[in-house]
Amino acid sequence: MSENKLGLDKKSYKGSPSTLCVGCGHDSITNHLISSLHGTDTTPHLITKISGIGCSSKTTNYFVDSAHGFNAIHGRMAPVATGAKLANKDLKIIGISGDGDSASIGLGGFVHLLRRNLPMVYIVENNGVYGLTKGQFSATADLGSTIKSGAPNFFDSIDLCALAMTSGCSFVARAFSGDRKQLVPLLSAAIHHKGTAFIDIISPCVTFANHEGSTKSFNYVKENKHALQEFGFVPASAEITADYDEGDTTLIKMHDGSYISLKKIDGKTYDPLDYSLAMNEIKNAQSNKSVLTGLLYHNPNSQDFLTTEKLNSKTPLAHLKQKDIQPEQSDLDQILQQFK
Repeated sequence: MSENKLGLDKKSYKGSPSTLCVGCGHDSITNHLISSLHGTDTTPHLITKISGIGCSSKTTNYFVDSAHGFNAIHGRMAPVATGAKLANKDLKIIGISGDGDSASIGLGGFVHLLRRNLPMVYIVENNGVYGLTKGQFSATADLGSTIKSGAPNFFDSIDLCALAMTSGCSFVARAFSGDRKQLVPLLSAAIHHKGTAFIDIISPCVTFANHEGSTKSFNYVKENKHALQEFGFVPASAEITADYDEGDTTLIKMHDGSYISLKKIDGKTYDPLDYSLAMNEIKNAQSNKSVLTGLLYHNPNSQDFLTTEKLNSKTPLAHLKQKDIQPEQSDLDQILQQFK
């Protein structure tokens, strides 16, 4: 097995054996994430895996054993991730959540993390059901889809990508757990993004949402998936080559000098820098009941939360000594005088 620039093979990024149902889409995501972390030379002990509650939140146990990890209470992954990143800016935060964890009880934390643009990778493993409590509809279940018993969903779904964009997220993507060719470079680009990189991954539940009538089953997604572009990722240190005709691809430069390559599909070039275009494509996909995948929106000029709060000091807050953070008595006296 080949080693990356850190001298680590892919096994170094693996975790405990999965206890999820055989064939679960979440396990495919885990494997793709392991490939991306290995391929991007991410330092294992600087990774912090944070999750909430649900089948999706068990995923953090299945990759990078040597990383930090915290399993938060239901819906509280986002605020815990915020605290971890503020305490130690050097950590690479990988947040794994589910459609119940983020779109229901954790919706407030989800929105506020996005609007602050916290530097992290935020993954939602989206299957439209509550897999741990016998498959009831979640808030992302599509109108008219059915649960295993055949009962239909009477409510409109929350589109997490559209919500992410309106909340100010600077990297928004949607993918299918079974599409390695698209998902691995998407995850790699997300790891390199300076700000919140949100990926909504449709991940079919083989136990409760893989039947005819479910719009998040393997067959439905495969038959109705519409990819916006052929997606690639080129690290800053790698040579940028092209094996296609001029004009067939778009290169988007990221903060650290790496590139996202977007290749035309059906002769059309989609521009993920165009906010209005992205929202229209999302709405059209909803109307057509198709699953739109790819990089939906990217804002390379966004300012991340650490920069906004002026927390980009060389030493992380968690490593500062008491004498470095405690103000002098004279400074406190001066502050108090302002309130008299």
